[in-house]
Amino acid sequence: MRTRTLSCLKSLLSLAALAAATFSAGSADAVGTRTFDMSSMEDLASGDLTGVAVDGRGIVRAGLQLGKTAVDGAESAFQSVLLPDGSVLIGTGSEGKIMRVSNGQVSVAATTGQMAVSAMTLAWNGDVIAGSFPAGKLYRLPKGAGKGEAAKEWGSKLEGVEAIWDMAYDEKSKSLFVATGPEGKVFRIDDSGRPQVHYDADDSHVTSLAMAPDGKLLVGTSGKAILYKVDAPGRANVVYDFDADDVSNIAIGKKGEIWVTANKYGGGFSLPKGPGGFSGAGSARPGRGGEGLLYRFKDGVAEEMESYKKSHFTSLDIGDDGTPYMGTGFEGHVVTVNEDHLERLLADVEERQISTVLMSGKKRLLVTSDPVAVREIKGEGGPDAVWTSKVLDAGLPATWGLLTWRGTGTLEVQTRSGNTQDPDSSWSAWSNAITAPGKVGSPRGRYIQMRARFARDAKATFSEIRLHFVTDNARAIITNVTAEGRVQKSGKLQTGLQQSGGSVAKPSSTVNIRWDVENPDKDDLRYRVFYRLESQQIWRDAIKPTEVFTRTSLDWDTTSLPEGLYRMKVEATDELVNSPDKVTKHSLESGLVLVDNTAPVFKTLAMNGRKLTGEASDGLGPIVRIELALAGTDDWRPIAPSDGIFDEASEKFEQDVSAIVPAGSRMVGVRVYDQAGNSVLKELEAK
Repeated sequence: MRTRTLSCLKSLLSLAALAAATFSAGSADAVGTRTFDMSSMEDLASGDLTGVAVDGRGIVRAGLQLGKTAVDGAESAFQSVLLPDGSVLIGTGSEGKIMRVSNGQVSVAATTGQMAVSAMTLAWNGDVIAGSFPAGKLYRLPKGAGKGEAAKEWGSKLEGVEAIWDMAYDEKSKSLFVATGPEGKVFRIDDSGRPQVHYDADDSHVTSLAMAPDGKLLVGTSGKAILYKVDAPGRANVVYDFDADDVSNIAIGKKGEIWVTANKYGGGFSLPKGPGGFSGAGSARPGRGGEGLLYRFKDGVAEEMESYKKSHFTSLDIGDDGTPYMGTGFEGHVVTVNEDHLERLLADVEERQISTVLMSGKKRLLVTSDPVAVREIKGEGGPDAVWTSKVLDAGLPATWGLLTWRGTGTLEVQTRSGNTQDPDSSWSAWSNAITAPGKVGSPRGRYIQMRARFARDAKATFSEIRLHFVTDNARAIITNVTAEGRVQKSGKLQTGLQQSGGSVAKPSSTVNIRWDVENPDKDDLRYRVFYRLESQQIWRDAIKPTEVFTRTSLDWDTTSLPEGLYRMKVEATDELVNSPDKVTKHSLESGLVLVDNTAPVFKTLAMNGRKLTGEASDGLGPIVRIELALAGTDDWRPIAPSDGIFDEASEKFEQDVSAIVPAGSRMVGVRVYDQAGNSVLKELEAK
């Protein structure tokens, strides 16, 4: 079995670093309390994922358990083939060596003296055919045999060829097809090594090949990024014209569907067009990660299944269950997507590029590049499955409060903190593990990091991890004063890091639900919206079932609903313009939606002289603000909770308010807010 990649010139060495995912820090909580909130896939995947997977809903679970065999002496990996005996041959950019990895042992199978062995495949009777760059030569290894000697050039010279990018062997016709550049030709070669031009494309490079289920040849190009089907020598039809720079991989699914990856590089990348066009490491690679596209062609219909913004795709394989797996050319990710377009980051290796993904058959493995290694897939989960967040910056030295998450099973969650941006010996050790939400045990510091271990429960999951904290109160220095209107959005003051005394959310029993939709054929769409309590399984109608709803937002009235955490589900259907047998539907769930229309209550409240004491409680929590003002004024001053952090549904407070309440008999008001902006006000006399 053969797997392929176009990593040859796109990503030989390291690519420019992409900006890391940003964690939002800040809430409407007063008196300095803020929150790190990690709920999205981007947030949760921006740290280190050792044996851990993250899906598009922001759910983290154990991922691939990988072994590792380092291939020393190889600078970069191109195409690889899996031999019947389970060994792997790797075409490399290290003086054109073909490396063999077998049972954890690494050896040189053959050398070519070329800059790179850029393509390989299994052909006649299990022989391995290899192609090189920049001389465009072919080599033949009988059944993959070789003991490190120089390989002999095989077959007649391919006229005008400097680069061989891919190969496809047709078992039926016993023919080998070879994709080349810089003249964009596909050659058909027989067992004797005699070539003839099978198709001459408009682009200068043909970069990918595959045999279609009907026996025709599929051809992908670089430049115009066109997918052809060659019906006969010299004759082809355009299957699809991609909005991309190249067609990098073509694979055939178990049911005959065609899977294709195409890449956008964002400028600055082109394959070499003449002698010496590739002068050394990285001279023809893209300057950044680019964007990878995955398309499925089923029953003649093209469907974009994935648009991966973080990197281009270098490899592709279809699992035995029909699932596509893509390797990236940046950050060493393995990505998959399901029928409902739900993306899942399945593996994150320390090497920068996945040059081969093999997820079908008896042996599953990855071949990585920069540095080169073979990573056999041993299963999912295991004691080494650990999710580690990126380093989180509180902005100032902080005291850490409650750490919460949602999930299933048993996790071991730890934290460590320090005052340097990169963890070093001055940081604290990892804290004792907690298996349920609780207070953080790490000492004060500006920076903090979290990790979750799956060692005790390989089937555990978690999502929506949050950490409350409060920073030191630094002295304010006025440097400039301007007179401008404050801009508020969703009832919250937009000022970057949340300041003590900032605005709280405005209470409302109406929740605005919005959604985006991609509508390729521009059909009129009808939407149905449902809701359920997080603790229940029954979905209920948020819109009357008979209402034809076509807008992409809904003002949802929660007045009569019990308070709690809800999920919303939106279903889109094209039933308004299609007959019943042609109707398509798709639905997607939201994250958690808070419904809280009940104000907090005072359990106790007293004023002894100028000492204010009390306790406030809320049904859902947390309490986010306590404040006091003299009766008849609107000069509200914040009151801190006894433990210094607003992070629980019940908060006690004890404060000397002499600086706020003058001597003499005074009426004062005390007001408490919950997270939803509901408030309770009570007046009492200060004597």
